Amino acid sequence: MPEGPQDRHEPPSRRAAVIGLLVALALILLGLALVKLLGHSTRLEDCALSGRTNCAPIDSNGGSQ
Repeated sequence: MPEGPQDRHEPPSRRAAVIGLLVALALILLGLALVKLLGHSTRLEDCALSGRTNCAPIDSNGGSQ
């Protein structure tokens, strides 16, 4: 008996699921980076608004090397 096109059962492709997972992972990483950046900016702004003048981080490399 020859097999017709309806008799074959190919497993469904998971390409869409993998792409969706990668997009979700990229969005999570982007969100975490944004939270870190906004947190740093908020701390710097709070320091400046409280009247302090030494709010910027100090470069410990020395700059002369």
